[in-house]
Amino acid sequence: MASLPSSLPHALPPSVLRLIELALEEDLGRGDVTSEAIFGEEEMARAVVQARADLVLSGLDVACAVIRRVAPSAQLEPHFSDGDSVPAGAEVVTVFGPVRALLGAERTALNFLQRLSGVATLTRAFVAAVRGTGARIVDTRKTVPGFRFLDKRAVRHGGGSNHRADLGSGLLLKDNHIAAAGGVAAAVRRARQAAPHTLRLEVEVTTPAELAEALAEGVDVVLLDNMSPAQVAAAVATLPPRGDPRRPLVEVSGGVTLATVRAYAEAGADLISVGALTHSAPAADLSMEIAGP
Repeated sequence: MASLPSSLPHALPPSVLRLIELALEEDLGRGDVTSEAIFGEEEMARAVVQARADLVLSGLDVACAVIRRVAPSAQLEPHFSDGDSVPAGAEVVTVFGPVRALLGAERTALNFLQRLSGVATLTRAFVAAVRGTGARIVDTRKTVPGFRFLDKRAVRHGGGSNHRADLGSGLLLKDNHIAAAGGVAAAVRRARQAAPHTLRLEVEVTTPAELAEALAEGVDVVLLDNMSPAQVAAAVATLPPRGDPRRPLVEVSGGVTLATVRAYAEAGADLISVGALTHSAPAADLSMEIAGP
């Protein structure tokens, strides 16, 4: 059985606690007229959150924090932990508390749990698709506003890795930076003059000529954008061999799918960034059912 710290809601960062408050205000701000009409404040019930399909769990602590925010006296008994593979039909967590409060918290708790488990589940599928190649699956900043911490944590629960957390956490020269600066070399030189020396410099390239320019500037990471696996393989063939300190890391991005991700990995990518992990993951199928008083 998974453990649930008694201080769990306070273990979440303030940004997530604010998000929970906003979500509850949205759904429960005017009360729950249906449950309040049927049940008294002291009536108790047991509820079970159940997986209705195979999934990778993420956001259990958030869902439990939602329930505790509405029902502080609720007793929660989780049976899995975030990052676990959960089979269809398994009980994820059992809750005992005031029935009105459980019903009031149900939708908000499930919204967090379904979205975040969906991200983790899709990430796990991508990670499995490149297993054995040495390539790592990473996310992007294409996250739901306000959810970045949770979305990126869900990627880690699925076995993926995180790219930049925000614009301040890494130097990444993209096409618009390069166009505005007047080319790859000019953009790299400007960045090196002003940016902290502690940050690696990554440059997005879309053509062999841009790649050659980036390599001549000695960048740390090259991002091969919107290239086919064959084009990636050709680009990698121009680099120094692995282990050579002059060789930059190779990241691939742009339209990568489950059907193509292994081909990109086998073409020589070290990192494969997949925006779909957080912008298009289908919600995991979970439900909360009242199991009796």
